[in-house]
Amino acid sequence: MKKIIVSGGAGFIGSHLVDALLKNPNLQVTCIDNFDSFYHESLKRKNIENHLTNTNYRLIEADICDFQFLNEHLDNHYDCIIHLAAKAGVRPSLEDPLDYQRVNVVGTQSMLEIARNKSVKKFVFASSSSVYGINENFPWSEDIFDLKPISPYASSKIAGEWLGKCYSEVYKMSFTALRFFTVYGPRQRPDLAINKFVSLIQNNKPITLFGNGSTSRDYTFIDDVIQGILKAIEYNDKMFDIFNLGNSYPIQLSEMLLTIEAAIGEKAKIIYEPDQVGDVPATLADISKSHKILGYQPTTSFMSGIEQFIKWRAHQE
Repeated sequence: MKKIIVSGGAGFIGSHLVDALLKNPNLQVTCIDNFDSFYHESLKRKNIENHLTNTNYRLIEADICDFQFLNEHLDNHYDCIIHLAAKAGVRPSLEDPLDYQRVNVVGTQSMLEIARNKSVKKFVFASSSSVYGINENFPWSEDIFDLKPISPYASSKIAGEWLGKCYSEVYKMSFTALRFFTVYGPRQRPDLAINKFVSLIQNNKPITLFGNGSTSRDYTFIDDVIQGILKAIEYNDKMFDIFNLGNSYPIQLSEMLLTIEAAIGEKAKIIYEPDQVGDVPATLADISKSHKILGYQPTTSFMSGIEQFIKWRAHQE
């Protein structure tokens, strides 16, 4: 039986990934999560309710930076680590850069050391589209080496990729970095735009838009991202590699809002504010490499994804 560690396994992406992994009766999944207070712990507890009753699931409540604790409480061998745990968000990283450095860089180093000590040969790392920064060379491909991060969060993700490069070279560990592009869907963090906008419209409260609504994001539905992660687990052609997991279809902020309004059937009240520091004007993934090598192919339209999200929210109330 294969054994997999998922750090951050109670979060948005992590809990969906564990859902998918536990469908395979020949996999044992160990979730590491410290239920960080960035958003309410009860939401993450709810994400893993069904996991706790599965005999192939184990939860370890711990900080990924606590190497000694993890090294003592984890088993001696695992087939793969999927490292999703991180301090998330561009704007909050500008307010608390030291903690982002601690969790996202030192924490990644800690998980790589766990991999080395536990003879793990495959390490999948959750990177981010934010590493590209403000770069007008659209669409963004993995062979862009002139990365231009404009937030501590983005810089921490670049550092994680390079730590993986080091471990793949020195310790012959297969390291695959996945650059996620604005993932959305059921269980999305409450601080993210789609979740916030839906909540505000449904509660008849105004939405604050930063800028004139022309900024755009390559929104990627959670099911498509999980498909890409599962394919990356099996990828071993190169000891170190990087893949974009996006949708390759940019949605402007104004279009996103119109889509939400159409799905809910209500109009938003809008307050406009200047652009915020740390935000990039646009993101757009070149997914040709992921498609060719991993077989990655997003299939969820933005409207369908929004409708699925709103349906999920309705069942939470």
